[in-house]
Order: sequence, then C-alpha cells, then structure tokens
Amino acid sequence: MSKIDNASSGNASFHTTLHVYDHCLCFAAQRAARALARRFDDALAPLGLTSGQFSLLTSLNQPEPPSIGSVAALLVMDRTTLTANLKPLERRGLVKIGVNPADRRGRRLTLTKAGRKLLQSAMPTWRRTHAEIDGRLIQADAQVLRTGLRALA
Repeated sequence: MSKIDNASSGNASFHTTLHVYDHCLCFAAQRAARALARRFDDALAPLGLTSGQFSLLTSLNQPEPPSIGSVAALLVMDRTTLTANLKPLERRGLVKIGVNPADRRGRRLTLTKAGRKLLQSAMPTWRRTHAEIDGRLIQADAQVLRTGLRALA
C-alpha cells in the first residue's frame, strides 16, 4: 500500500498532506483567494472598502437594478450572506434595497449616487493593484487562469 493509499485507512501520513498541498485545486484556490483579497483589502482600505465590498458594488453597477437572486448568482453567494453583506453598504448610503415593482415580494438593488462616486474613486486603486498582480503572471498564463477559474465558477 502506498503512503497516499494509507490515508483511506485513516492513517494520513505527512506525505499525503504534501500530496494534497501540491495537487488540491480547492486548497490552491482558497490560498490564492485569501492572498488576493488581503492585497485588495489593503489597497482599498483608505477608501473605507474591503475587496468583497468593492466586488459587491461592482456587481450592482448595471443599467437596471438587479435582483438579489441575480447578484447572489453572479457572486456565487447565498442570498442570506449577500443580504448580510449589503446591510453595511446600505447603512453608509451606498446601496438602496427597494421593492421590485414587477413582483412586490422581490427586491432590487440600486447603487446610489454616493455608491457610484465611491466605486469611481476606487477604480484607479483597483486598476493599479490589479496591474501589479497581473505583472507577476506571464500574460498567457493569466488568461488561462482566468478562463479556468470562470469555468469552475
């Protein structure tokens, strides 16, 4: 029995741990996501935004106010988590949660004037930070990575 097979018997060896570390896409994606989020959090902090809030504001920047369900699907987030993440932005006057006139049970999300202004102010920071990160990747690899990540989401 190999050291990796040993894990199925409940005896995970350090070799198994190293194998997971070297091969697990989920582990690699989680580590990369945390490192990227930390980098964007640091860059956006002077604007009073986290990377997650920036992504949320960006997802609301649409011609028509999106529904909670469509934004949750876009961000691959459950509706409850999305609603919890919207609350601080709503309290700051950056987002308005309104009733959907076509279906009063539904909610539409609107980026307020202040939200649009903050998003516009954050774009140079995002572009600069993104360019720094992109510069660490070979351009062909960056596109393959984006394509692969989109396929998984």
